[in-house]
Amino acid sequence: PTIVIGNIALGGTGKTPHVELVLRTLLQRDASAQEAPIATLSRGYGRTGSGFTEVEAMDDGRAVGDEPLMLKRKFSGVRVFVGADRIAGIEAIRARVPDVRAVVLDDAFQHRALKAGLNIALTTWLRPWYRDHLLPAGNLRDLPYRARQADVVIVTKCPKLPSSEEQHRWRERLGLRPEQALFFSGIEYALPCSLIDAAATVPTGDGTAALLFTGIADDQPLRTHVATLFDQVRHVSFADHHIFTPIDQQRLARLFDTFASGEKTLLTTEKDAARLGPALISGPLEGLPIAVVGIRAVILNEPHAFEALIRTYVATHPTH
Repeated sequence: PTIVIGNIALGGTGKTPHVELVLRTLLQRDASAQEAPIATLSRGYGRTGSGFTEVEAMDDGRAVGDEPLMLKRKFSGVRVFVGADRIAGIEAIRARVPDVRAVVLDDAFQHRALKAGLNIALTTWLRPWYRDHLLPAGNLRDLPYRARQADVVIVTKCPKLPSSEEQHRWRERLGLRPEQALFFSGIEYALPCSLIDAAATVPTGDGTAALLFTGIADDQPLRTHVATLFDQVRHVSFADHHIFTPIDQQRLARLFDTFASGEKTLLTTEKDAARLGPALISGPLEGLPIAVVGIRAVILNEPHAFEALIRTYVATHPTH
């Protein structure tokens, strides 16, 4: 069984949190079912090289990609692979993990030669494809009609669950076929967690401050959330998948030293933390109170139907 999580826009739709959502759905089964491993496959954007390799928890994010490394560290039992050629990658996974229960592919909707069993296309609440345009006029990297090839469409980053009438209007505007399932998802944030001491409590609330730095495609929802946790927030933005150089680290350390007084935290995302590598234990950031904010995607309408769809597809897939 192959499940693709993709989109027709450049980025920022929340693909990786939805890969995690599918993984959680498949892992929340009985213990006997979990004996057969699940695998993920992605390009490993931003890494050096494009060949096929398996990701281990102690790898360097610069070598294997930040998102695959983050997935491996969060789901230790999942086999995580990277490779630019998705079809060759799937064949390599089948050879290396012959009892693999399913392969979840991050960002493979554009691979026309790949005939996945279940295609899930994402679009965002604020910038759906029907209000967007092809590059360079807009943010679309593929034609909107391609979304009609998806089995499931998810509108991501929704501020709330839309009413039944709104959901119907969304279906019409997106131009979906009757058999295409439509879901709406939101974002849940975990409490900030220290990267230095997992048992430590990160100070939030009155009199606290956070220096937030991110290298993600869409940081607006996170910035809005962080502003509710701390009295004072300063944000430093980098390009998506940015590799933090020693100069970047020195800049952040200087800013952290001067931007606020009192209790303060250097804050980032799990994805960005995967690219810090050795910087967490040596260099300009050494000894600073660094924490991450974890996020997860949640289905707002009919979550049980979404779970059943994923599990049924994998469970009923013909075995060799």
